[in-house]
Amino acid sequence: MTARISRPARTAMQSGTAKTHRWLLEFVPEKPRAADPLMGWTSSSETLTQVKLWFDTREEAEAYARSHGLAFTVDEPKDAVRHTVSYSDNFKHNRIGQWTH
Repeated sequence: MTARISRPARTAMQSGTAKTHRWLLEFVPEKPRAADPLMGWTSSSETLTQVKLWFDTREEAEAYARSHGLAFTVDEPKDAVRHTVSYSDNFKHNRIGQWTH
């Protein structure tokens, strides 16, 4: 089973950077989930997909995978680009774009 190492992005409800510095090791499912014909619930016979391991650094996660003989892939994080804009920029005389109401 293959493991994936990544640093999750922040949720849409977060404005800060809390919980975005840790690295996550999770297992990628090999078979798709199947729907139960009676109840309609989705299920899987792979229990390792429920395991999520958190590490402080990428190197620790890679060392753990190597020490346990796991094949792994690393997803590099994409850092967000933040533009600092003040409220008064909306009222500049040289503003790009038309002011509409």
